[in-house]
Amino acid sequence: MMRSMRENSKYIFYVLAIAFIGWLVFDVGMGVTGAKTGGDVVLKINGTEIHYQEWQQAVAAARDQYIARGGSSSLTDDEQKQLEDQVVDQLTQDVALQQAYSRLGIAVSDQDVIDAARTSPPPEVMQSPDFQTNGQFDMNKWLRFLASGSSAELMVQLEARYRQVIPQQKLAEYLTADIYVPDAKLWRIWRDQHDTVTTAMVAIQAVSIPDSAVKLTDQDVQAYYAAHQAEFKRPAIAYTTFLVLPRAAEASDTAAALALARKTRPQVAVSESAFARIAKQLSVDTVSGARGGDLGWIHHDESGFDAGFMAGLKNLKPGQVSEPVLSEFGYHLIRVDKAAGDSVKVRHILFPIALSGPRLDLVEARADTLDRLAAEHDDGRVIDSLAKSMHLNVAQAPPFFQGERVTLGKYVVPDVGTWAFGGARPGQTSKVIEGERAFYVFRLDSLSPAGVPPLAELRTKIEGAARFDRKKELARQRGQALASKLAGATDFKQAASAAGYTVTTVGPFTRLRPPPQIQLDPEVIGAAFALNPGERSPLIEGRTGDFLLQGMARSKPDSTAWLAQRDQQRTMVVRGLQQARVSAYVAALKAKAKVVDRRKELFQQTQAAGS
Repeated sequence: MMRSMRENSKYIFYVLAIAFIGWLVFDVGMGVTGAKTGGDVVLKINGTEIHYQEWQQAVAAARDQYIARGGSSSLTDDEQKQLEDQVVDQLTQDVALQQAYSRLGIAVSDQDVIDAARTSPPPEVMQSPDFQTNGQFDMNKWLRFLASGSSAELMVQLEARYRQVIPQQKLAEYLTADIYVPDAKLWRIWRDQHDTVTTAMVAIQAVSIPDSAVKLTDQDVQAYYAAHQAEFKRPAIAYTTFLVLPRAAEASDTAAALALARKTRPQVAVSESAFARIAKQLSVDTVSGARGGDLGWIHHDESGFDAGFMAGLKNLKPGQVSEPVLSEFGYHLIRVDKAAGDSVKVRHILFPIALSGPRLDLVEARADTLDRLAAEHDDGRVIDSLAKSMHLNVAQAPPFFQGERVTLGKYVVPDVGTWAFGGARPGQTSKVIEGERAFYVFRLDSLSPAGVPPLAELRTKIEGAARFDRKKELARQRGQALASKLAGATDFKQAASAAGYTVTTVGPFTRLRPPPQIQLDPEVIGAAFALNPGERSPLIEGRTGDFLLQGMARSKPDSTAWLAQRDQQRTMVVRGLQQARVSAYVAALKAKAKVVDRRKELFQQTQAAGS
């Protein structure tokens, strides 16, 4: 357990901070050796310079944490860019917060750290059997551990984390000290959750009017397009063609993976230590493999695991090793170390079903040919000629927006968007991209810039939107006519039915859980709760159409039940308001921060120096 705490000490204690996104522990500008020059500044945040070494340290820390949480150690270009963007966001927050602490005079004393360690142990500590008595956390065991000073390295790491979190807590207290929720507001919240109503409803909605009821001229379409251009803005679009080299496994590869799993089973069935040792050597699940295949405790109906894997685990007893179990990831050998109630402590070794032998050598040799002759080429026609000579397929990919990933069939192909919108020019080809089932080389055929497309391209969509607007006008006219007819009628349902409209009974429902028919119409929901049984509404102009209501039944909330839970409710509501205020403050700090991002410039300089 102590080893686990050392590994995870950089990113525990999330519970100690309210609404702070603090997944990356990185002291900006501190503890980094080496010369710094103005030319190696990667970021400048509110005047604070982040130099290249500091940037690399932050990215490396983020990458380590990503892997520790189950991510692959081999990142695609898309994943690397996303990780680096998150680092920029985190560094921006860290710098902005440090500056806020300085302005507000927030500091951390040694006594603050001592008090926090004694009163707020990490969650891993509270969950560890090492610090529990009869299944419950034992504070005395934790205090004795602190007093012993038995792990100097861990104590240093704990102190660093407390010194990061304590200012966040002090800032949160400063920002939220005035938050209080009066009884009247608590009662309104309770009422909205428990007050119910049932109504009779007539809906006159645009969706029920046929297209044939609305005639549009070309002038109508042009006028709608001119008035609503902001609604049709879109990101840039890339149009690409790709050459594909399949690398899917065959039946012989499946047989080879199964044979290896069967050969390995007698070796790992000897003992837990033998299983752990071989898992470290053979398992392609690198995260659990590094821990001897340890997956931790798994509940018998836990979600998130492959169905085949869970079926193979189902009947295993402690100490038993399964026969090879097939899942979508390959073959597994599964071992149960312990059982407790409905949960078992599990290890596994994963054997992939992948290309092997001479066919793997052939595919990799052909991929090398693609890399040599077609990848990163200025003349994209090379993929057409190479496809013919290598007997490979060339096809057009679906157009994709900036920020989207390319999907071919059910498989996502990484890195294409990062390349296409990262400075590639039409006609150029990508590097060889390794997908789950194939190698690819993409050609950028064209780029459509972000903005509003021409009317000709959007005409069908514009016509549909303009027609729907007209339908809403027509629905309003019909609603007004129906309201006039019902004004003098004694029987709401009979009169509406006689006019050709369907009367629907909706409810009982609360303000917070309205029926699907009116979920997008808050005006209708509010009107329903304003009606007494038998009382009728005027015509209500909702967002999806027009409505007429008649109250049928009402159930008022129980004030005695409210009083019984009022204090607990106040605590929960105040906590939510505190979190929202701190989140808004941190978001505002980041939004106002002046960030100069030189990553792309430095990358281009590095490329030029290497060419």
